[in-house]
Amino acid sequence: MNFIIKKIKKNKIKTVIIIALLISYYFCLPKTLFNTPTSTVIESREGVLLGAKIADDGQWRFPKLDSVPEKFKTCIVQFEDEYFYKHPGFNPVSIAKALWQNAKSGEVKRGGSTLTQQVIRLSRNGQKRTYIEKLKEIILATRLEFRHSKEEILNFYASHAPFGGNVVGLDAAAWRYFGRRPNELSWAENATLAVLPNAPSLIYPGKNQIQLKKKRNRLLKKLFEQTIIDSLTYELAINESLPQKPYPLPQTAQHLLNKISETYKGKRIQTSINIGLQQEVNTIVAKHYQELQQNQIYNAAVLVLDVKTRKVLAYVGNTPTDNVHQKDVNIIHKPRSTGSIMKPFLYTAILDAGDLLPNTLVVDVPTQIGNYNPQNYNETYDGAVTAKRALSRSLNVPAVRMLRQFGLDKFLYYLQKLQLKDISQSADHYGLSLILGGAESNLWDLCKTYAAFSATINHFEQHSGQYYSNEFCEPSFIMKDTIHLGSLTTEKTIFDAGSMYLTYESLKEVNRPEGEENWEFFDSSKQIAWKTGTSFGFRDAWAIGTTKNYVVGVWVGNADGEGRPGLIGTVTAAPILFDVFEGLPKSEWFTVPHDELEKVSICSKSGYRATEICESTQIQLIPRSGLKTKPCPYHVWVHLDMSERFQVNSSCQPLNQMIHKSWFVLPPLMEYYYQAKNPLYKTLPPFRYDCVSEKQKMMDFIYPKEAVKVFLPKDFNETTNGLILRLAHTIPDTKVFWYVDEVFLAETQAIHELEVKPSIGKHIITVVDELGNEAKRTIEIQE
Repeated sequence: MNFIIKKIKKNKIKTVIIIALLISYYFCLPKTLFNTPTSTVIESREGVLLGAKIADDGQWRFPKLDSVPEKFKTCIVQFEDEYFYKHPGFNPVSIAKALWQNAKSGEVKRGGSTLTQQVIRLSRNGQKRTYIEKLKEIILATRLEFRHSKEEILNFYASHAPFGGNVVGLDAAAWRYFGRRPNELSWAENATLAVLPNAPSLIYPGKNQIQLKKKRNRLLKKLFEQTIIDSLTYELAINESLPQKPYPLPQTAQHLLNKISETYKGKRIQTSINIGLQQEVNTIVAKHYQELQQNQIYNAAVLVLDVKTRKVLAYVGNTPTDNVHQKDVNIIHKPRSTGSIMKPFLYTAILDAGDLLPNTLVVDVPTQIGNYNPQNYNETYDGAVTAKRALSRSLNVPAVRMLRQFGLDKFLYYLQKLQLKDISQSADHYGLSLILGGAESNLWDLCKTYAAFSATINHFEQHSGQYYSNEFCEPSFIMKDTIHLGSLTTEKTIFDAGSMYLTYESLKEVNRPEGEENWEFFDSSKQIAWKTGTSFGFRDAWAIGTTKNYVVGVWVGNADGEGRPGLIGTVTAAPILFDVFEGLPKSEWFTVPHDELEKVSICSKSGYRATEICESTQIQLIPRSGLKTKPCPYHVWVHLDMSERFQVNSSCQPLNQMIHKSWFVLPPLMEYYYQAKNPLYKTLPPFRYDCVSEKQKMMDFIYPKEAVKVFLPKDFNETTNGLILRLAHTIPDTKVFWYVDEVFLAETQAIHELEVKPSIGKHIITVVDELGNEAKRTIEIQE
């Protein structure tokens, strides 16, 4: 040790120089060897290429491989650097031979570079090939050998070697020239790619085929002579044809590729996409697009989610349309008018709050709320309809009335808790039209919510009546992402599992599209809870459905917002939905969350909790919160004479000569529409003429509504059209007398309709029946 110290002191300058050289040598190799941009590449969960975006420098250069396939590794080592695993980064023998041949010929005939040196040369792109540069390559190659293993050096080479044209790297070359992954290539295909970096111009289609084949076959012969391949493999390999033209890269999920490249540009991402399902959904969308475009409907999107993992299984952002019709627009994340697709959320919220039971009758009559006049799609009314049927039939008037009763601000609060990001305005901004498409949302958020509903029901049973605190989380299309559902708790996240389950029970009854009507009669049929939506002006058609395991969402329309006749959810979106479900595994129906439901006696006719005077009852499951709902208000005790033709009371009939009956009675306006759809409905008998009538509402206006403003249009002859007044009366054939501003106009009987032509301004419409009952309406006629 003392001897070394003395030597260093004696040769200080040399020591400093040696240390400086060693430091220079240590730091001579850049920390990052390659800074070239790479393509964004996405793969399916099975590792199949779904698509790629060209790198910023115009090259097809995929991100670095995880490993190099053994066949290519063998081919490239045998062709380029037989002593690769033995030399320290350069091969003195090869360099000497190259110098001798180059000196003898007077020009550069041979390089003598090892694979390690070639990696250095590739990383120093653009440097002139001089002897000084060659010396630098040797120094850097030895340093590379110290820093990386032989396998890593081969990986560098395979990922950055030129393969002709704008194709760089083995991965891109395998897909461009053979349409397959590198590890799926044959010996002949690997040999072809191994000889290309040495002379990449040989790959140009239709040119140099003879030279390329000779080089490939020489390599194959060498592999045979080295007993790397057997004689049969060799014979088959030399007879394989060469690639004639580049294959287009797959575009199996182009819109997902564009979405991923926003965050993971230049990366290789393994997605959660199921390649078989993705291809099938692509085919389904393409097939329906051919039909839709005949009605000038050019765009559609489909999203499929796995309920359990919350991962995306299929992602189709648009149809295979053209640039004129915005084929590159990714509809899945674009806000569009929701139509009726959010009605299930309102229904669930009302059940959860205990304001309604599934079979409770809700009002379905012409409705005017301020200046807002909602109408059912078919412009007919049921008078009264069960809440679950109102949902399954997507009736607009009951939905608006239920929203008004539940509270607009309250419902908007829940929508924001569901994290529907596009619904960000105040309640006043949306108004009651919120439930009919007055707000915008996107396919991603809506499918996410349906998946959370389904998972909540599943998890409630799996975890003995507990909920996950983060059930309403974001889905993911990245395979490695872990979805965090939070902790288990006995407190519901937003809505209880029972209310969600009963909502799905209603949605299961939605009428299916043509060809699917009798699904329940087939054992193999899937039970699907699904809902459609159609926006105002026929601009957006929706269909979202769920089973226990999968959610499928479909949007159809035009990306530019142009409406088209027939652009209706059940007609255009639903057929796509069921075609997609047909390709998914069959799921069992949801398990009943009994801990959140109660068995209660329900009035069969009204759907309210039964009272002792309800004629018939049945036991039904209701949310536990529904126990606070009021009992049936529509069954009343009626006192009849012995013939049961008239109502009587103690003023005209002894009690012992009365028949007491329970009677199902609806208010006049509800009754007017209800009995038209329910012929077995019995109206109340009138009071006998000699009885003092009890106070009871006997009639109501169908039109106009209170304080309505009316515009009377003119026809082609400039004649002002009349206003049709309509009235509902509980007693048939009763005479009604009509007055406008206390001036008698006419008398009607049985059918109570009257045309009037009032002047501009405010008027009072008065009707009086022959029994003395009276009703009034104030209207304003505008120019």
